[in-house]
Amino acid sequence: MWARLAELRGPAVVPTPLDARALAALAANPGCRRRALLDGAGVDKTVLAAKLGAPSAYGQSQFAIMRGNAFEAKVKADGGRELLRLLGVEEPGAVRRPDLAAAGPQGRAARTALALREATAAGGWALLDHPMLALEVAGSPAYLEPDAVVVHPDGRWTVVEIKSFPMVDGSADAAKVGAAARQSAVYVLALERVAALTEGAEVAHHVVLVCPKDFSNLPTASVVDVRKQLSVTRRQLTRLTRVEDIAAALPEGVTFDVETCSAEELTAAVESVPHAYAPECLSACELAFHCRDRAREAGAVETLGRSVRGELGGLTTVGAVLAAARGEEGDADDPTVEALRRAQALRAEALAGAPAARTGQGSLAC
Repeated sequence: MWARLAELRGPAVVPTPLDARALAALAANPGCRRRALLDGAGVDKTVLAAKLGAPSAYGQSQFAIMRGNAFEAKVKADGGRELLRLLGVEEPGAVRRPDLAAAGPQGRAARTALALREATAAGGWALLDHPMLALEVAGSPAYLEPDAVVVHPDGRWTVVEIKSFPMVDGSADAAKVGAAARQSAVYVLALERVAALTEGAEVAHHVVLVCPKDFSNLPTASVVDVRKQLSVTRRQLTRLTRVEDIAAALPEGVTFDVETCSAEELTAAVESVPHAYAPECLSACELAFHCRDRAREAGAVETLGRSVRGELGGLTTVGAVLAAARGEEGDADDPTVEALRRAQALRAEALAGAPAARTGQGSLAC
């Protein structure tokens, strides 16, 4: 399978690793085979989208990345003293800080698992800075790197996520906290795989979110319950079609090698894989603009949102919806068609009365 994925990506192209942010987005749209295949093969979707002529602004700006790195460095300075203070550790000097250096992501993941087992067996506090966790997604391995994991004396493991958006008066932007919770749920899921093989270990289903306090650069912490996000992520990831099954259904000779293929060849390759576009993709996927353009060309109702798509049942195109509303197509006994025709009648009635209403208003004004 790995040889096949390398062919799809391009033999000379370095694979783009999956991270927790990408996995959270993938779990939110498990029906998109296009993203599952491209992510599994390690294709750089940012470069691919640019070559397709539909570049996306998805992702963090360099300024945001630099600000985040500077804040994380402040939180972890002096051996993580400030972070440990937020966690309620009174004696930072007694906290173990294992060395997690190793060769390659596989080596780092193995070293992290060993450090977690050793810290749990020791029965004390331990702080793992940027541990490496492994998780299989649709038959393809993903290596994830949380900001930190804390091992408690009772054997609990807690994920720590450090973000640079502010926490004002004890609360932060709900959308940003939600995104952080979904990302952290992926880390918790990966940690559970290690905990299942570690005696006395238990992964906490809440994470510690560290952010700047108010409008300062002083860190503050909040506990975020991720049980709901964890349940959704676990269920959605198990629904993903295995990458090798998607690859096996592709036409012979398909490749996403951005270095050797023309824009026309890449377009044909991308279109050979089914996608599941929704407006939410615009904030979560680099190929969203390309997929949106194709969905609009096809008149797909998915461009109007998942909720609208669910309400329309078997009507899959905007043209079919309009034809059903006008009485040109569709089964009159279908509740969806009936509702559309009723809405069309109400609209026509409202438009017919609009000129009279405006005339009346004009007479009243005189």
